[in-house]
Amino acid sequence: METKILLSENEIPTKWYNIQADLPSPLPPPLHPATGQPVGPADLAPIFPMSLIEQEVSTQRWIDIPEPVLEKLLMWRPTPLYRAHHLEQFLGTPARIYYKHEGVSPAGSHKPNTAIAQAYYNKVAGIKRLTTETGAGQWGSALSFAGSQFGLEVKVYMVRVSYNQKPYRRMLMEVWGAKCVPSPSPDTGAGRGFLEQNPDHPGSLGIAISEAVEDCVTSKDTRYSLGSVLNHVLMHQTIVGLEAEKQLAKVKEYPDVVIGCVGGGSNFCGLAFPFVRDKITEGKKTTIIGCEPTSCPTMTKGPYVYDFGDTAGMTPLMAMHSLGHGFVPAPIHAGGLRYHGLAPLLSKVIVDGLVEGRAYGQNQTFSAGLTWARTEGFVPAPETNHAIAAVIEEAKRAKEEGKPKVILFIWSGHGLIDLSAYDAYLSGKLQDVPMDEAQVSLLCKDLKRV
Repeated sequence: METKILLSENEIPTKWYNIQADLPSPLPPPLHPATGQPVGPADLAPIFPMSLIEQEVSTQRWIDIPEPVLEKLLMWRPTPLYRAHHLEQFLGTPARIYYKHEGVSPAGSHKPNTAIAQAYYNKVAGIKRLTTETGAGQWGSALSFAGSQFGLEVKVYMVRVSYNQKPYRRMLMEVWGAKCVPSPSPDTGAGRGFLEQNPDHPGSLGIAISEAVEDCVTSKDTRYSLGSVLNHVLMHQTIVGLEAEKQLAKVKEYPDVVIGCVGGGSNFCGLAFPFVRDKITEGKKTTIIGCEPTSCPTMTKGPYVYDFGDTAGMTPLMAMHSLGHGFVPAPIHAGGLRYHGLAPLLSKVIVDGLVEGRAYGQNQTFSAGLTWARTEGFVPAPETNHAIAAVIEEAKRAKEEGKPKVILFIWSGHGLIDLSAYDAYLSGKLQDVPMDEAQVSLLCKDLKRV
């Protein structure tokens, strides 16, 4: 009974997959907030190195992974594909459940897949310092690790509620040599403005992005690095799905259902996009599900509009599902899913009917995470629990229908630094917080629909 399906190091993918080559229609361009015209490379040059800007706009199907990036990725890649036999037995389902274990990276999540690439391209461009934001701390940890690998200074603006909830994430960033501050912070004009409004502001990813971008454009030899949402970030993550394809082929399987949690969309799209490609080019009928919190239901409740990626309105306007750039999500423990917007590429494939979204309450996801830990052993991150909730739902449906479906999902990160959240759930202190629909309606009423 095979549990782990492994690839050798020489089987690691050497190219990233760019879904822009196969979209049924082109992605709407990002717009300059002042002119309303499409953004050009010169507009992005103060924020990103030109190599990443070229990847952002490329429609080339396959992009070579540089050898120095592959050498770093081999520290933990290829990652194992597991068969969840124990969960299958517990549920009594005919479904065969496979999961791509991205928690084996040094930072404990999928995030280093793009952090290493971004650090490399910035290093080659002569950049000495990177700024970024982080929610739960997974991305901040990953970029701190990547910065240490390439000798770059890293400044992380961490959403204040997560900074307070997850002190070990901050410590992990500092172990790798980064500086981490709670956002909103007194270090930027944007941060000071939000603190004047509310000295105890819980923060949001949108605010932290505003601070990191401001720091970038006002500092010498500095560029900004983003862990989700952008096209090149999602492309770097496709190494996950490309490995999974090879691993499933080894056991002569192909997924009927593909599942992942969604904040901005990077881990989900990294697994899903190679299978979305098969739906577009081969007519595959795979059900592809993104899972989000009910307190921040961007996919399921957000209109498809042009909106800012940050709260202060410093980024280009992007065509995406959004709850409004001023939306401040409830302080749930899945901090990586507390984002008002959605990756433009993911928004596009949802609009095209290739992917669907589902929203889950906080207690339901922790119940699923506990079931997982007590069957499969590994303790999932709060974000990953959203995907597991959908996996259990689909496995039960397969049992009801008597259909032996193949379910594939991305186990995006471990929860060993999130045990306080499990303690809150086990002690009955965890609450489900509904989204304020009136607030979202107000925030989105003046946004341009795509």
